[in-house]
Amino acid sequence: MKKKGFLPGFWSLCVIVLIAFSSCSNEVEDNRLPGEHVLWYEQPAQKWEEALPLGNGRLGVMVFGKPSEERIQLNDDSMWPADKGWDEPAGNENDLEQIRELLKAGKHVEADALFVEKFSRKRVVRSHQTLGDLHLGFQHENITDYRRDLDLQTATATVSYRTNGKLVTEKIFVSHPHRAIVIELATEAADGLNGKVSLSRPMDGGKPTVVTKTTADNLLLMQGEVTQRDAVFDSKPDPIEHGVQFETCLKIDPKDGTVVRGDDFLELQGVKQATLFLVSNSSFYFDDYAGQNEKDLKAVSEVPLAKVYANHVQDFQKLYNRVSLAINDQQLDSIPTDKRLQQVKEGQTDTGLESLLFQYGRYLLISSSRMGTNPANLQGLWNQHIAAPWNADYHLNINLQMNYWLADVANLSELNTPLFDYLDRVVENGKVTARKNFGCEGSFFPHATDLWAPTWMRAPTAYWGCSVGAGGWMMQHYWQHFEFTRDTDFLKERAFPAIEQVAQFYSDWIVEDPRDGSLVSSPSTSPENRFYTADGKPVASCMGSAMDQQIIAEVFDNYIHGAEILNQDSKLLKRIKQQRAQLRPGFVLGSDGRILEWDREYKEVEPGHRHMSHLYGFHPGTSVTKTGSPEIFEAVRKTLDYRLANGGAGTGWSRAWLINCSARLLDGDMAQEHIQLLLQKSMYDNLFDGHPPFQIDGNFGYTAGVAEMLLQSHESGLLRILPALPSNWEKGQITGLKARGGFVVDIYWADNRLEKAVVKATIDQTAEISYQNQVVPLALKAGESFVFQPK
Repeated sequence: MKKKGFLPGFWSLCVIVLIAFSSCSNEVEDNRLPGEHVLWYEQPAQKWEEALPLGNGRLGVMVFGKPSEERIQLNDDSMWPADKGWDEPAGNENDLEQIRELLKAGKHVEADALFVEKFSRKRVVRSHQTLGDLHLGFQHENITDYRRDLDLQTATATVSYRTNGKLVTEKIFVSHPHRAIVIELATEAADGLNGKVSLSRPMDGGKPTVVTKTTADNLLLMQGEVTQRDAVFDSKPDPIEHGVQFETCLKIDPKDGTVVRGDDFLELQGVKQATLFLVSNSSFYFDDYAGQNEKDLKAVSEVPLAKVYANHVQDFQKLYNRVSLAINDQQLDSIPTDKRLQQVKEGQTDTGLESLLFQYGRYLLISSSRMGTNPANLQGLWNQHIAAPWNADYHLNINLQMNYWLADVANLSELNTPLFDYLDRVVENGKVTARKNFGCEGSFFPHATDLWAPTWMRAPTAYWGCSVGAGGWMMQHYWQHFEFTRDTDFLKERAFPAIEQVAQFYSDWIVEDPRDGSLVSSPSTSPENRFYTADGKPVASCMGSAMDQQIIAEVFDNYIHGAEILNQDSKLLKRIKQQRAQLRPGFVLGSDGRILEWDREYKEVEPGHRHMSHLYGFHPGTSVTKTGSPEIFEAVRKTLDYRLANGGAGTGWSRAWLINCSARLLDGDMAQEHIQLLLQKSMYDNLFDGHPPFQIDGNFGYTAGVAEMLLQSHESGLLRILPALPSNWEKGQITGLKARGGFVVDIYWADNRLEKAVVKATIDQTAEISYQNQVVPLALKAGESFVFQPK
């Protein structure tokens, strides 16, 4: 579609520079196809959930595009109040033994209460926070020809409109190479742009959080320290008056006109074109964060702007261009994104929008998780609050994990690095909690943590906070990254040491169940559901929930397999091999053929619960397949059918999980049904996933689910091509997907049938390709490709 309102000059030069830059570089893998890569709108954002996100992993913005009073909400992934010294609760191994005895006696209510009392820090409020807001006060009126868009291919947001008939443009990008937010403003109006530019940050508990000022050389500064005066610890007020310190620095480079300095603002007068450079650094990353701002501002403002932009696009496209998806050649990009979404909510199907949403998930991960940054949190990077929903922290009972399900399969493997950097810190801190609270060696992970990686439990209730499965679930990410890359150095140096610590904890944690002599996790819950006791009381704790048993089995298996690959041997390894044989199975069928969620056949408090924790070993685990375990495979479907019949998947991330589960069930039409429902029920106009409120895991989980529909590699040595193709995805192609074993796969189909799959090996590798009833052996050297065309 032709875009309105593009000015000649700088941005045209950028295009020329980009063409020249790309033509002499072979570093950008360009798999782009004609298709959906732009979100666009005919009006400004009125709500935050309508604004458009940009980010370089550490810094982010939300662009509203308001002509009268533009708001660009600012983000920094390190905006956290201080680590105040909050530490482990008083519980110890004697208390743990008492809880276990209560469970053996069937006293679940008492066990729940003691679990929370002794081992949890109850309600905790310590939140990731907004960096603040940039305001551009132009007070434009009589607006026509308005357009606001986000180009995923270039990670650039554009706002264009006419005010009193004269064109105004605003273009924004957040440069990873130059560590800066760059805004280009231009107008055709004879009197230019006239208005104030200011920075602000919300109050905390009624008190200012920043000081803003200008300097003699016309810089606008915002300096502050993150506090949380309404903080809560152990369900009691515990104000945090210190935290990460920061400085945000804005420089305006006008091409004409003047910039007038006020006390706490800069004013444009008669400026027809100007560039705003905004840099921001914090004490989390730099001791001399103000000095780093000086370096960053100098580095970005002294380079020709066209080159800054070219470097930004090249850097972004090294990642983004690796994968392209086109479905049905259905391109409805002549219709604004919000109107397309509304049409879907009214019952239409829009496969182009589904393709766009797939790439949007990749875009958001690139924008919120880069090497050297913190991992994507519950809101990725984008948060307008001082006290965000669920603290915008790291929830480890599915949410942080779902954020990274797409990383390897969607060919963004290096974006796992912030996750592993963070988890390495959690492993170290978890050693203290394991010993102090539970008398165990190894490392314990809680269900939720934050920037400072504390590992004590936090929750006022047992059913959603007293969970011991988080450590094993996070270890799956180390192992799966190894499976995709087959990087034995990574296995030896990072994955195996972490897995060993968590395996050690579970080895010490599990106990013998006197009812059958098997080894079980105790106490054990199934996040975040509960069951009824015989006398009708809702409880959470049992001896060996399905999820815990499945996770521990997986950790033990991966630890044993990793030791074999690395030729390791130890007393712990011998012990875990013995324990694995005695471990009670995680998949046990009830009388109705469903998978039991707890240790016995109890009635669920919420039969349609959003969590499907007892299916962990099916997805995201890999232990259940149609050919290898057909009875359990069918039981998974019955279990999901029951959940859905009772109102399940009420949240966006839960629906995304169902898309992945549907794909693993090899049911493309079931997956498509949940894609449609995700768009209809859990999607904001800017295509952010709604829990509600906004949680980014649904975006990431959706992208992973679409990849799972088109390519599966979780069965040992097998690549399934188009395993769950919906009947309405008649024609399409996807290029650049990754498979376990170090393969990269391109897939082309028409008339609902595979035309060809091109499999490229990045290492010497063997496997089998499976499509419908055809299985073909594959043996490739690194760099070789094989073209599979079905008979």
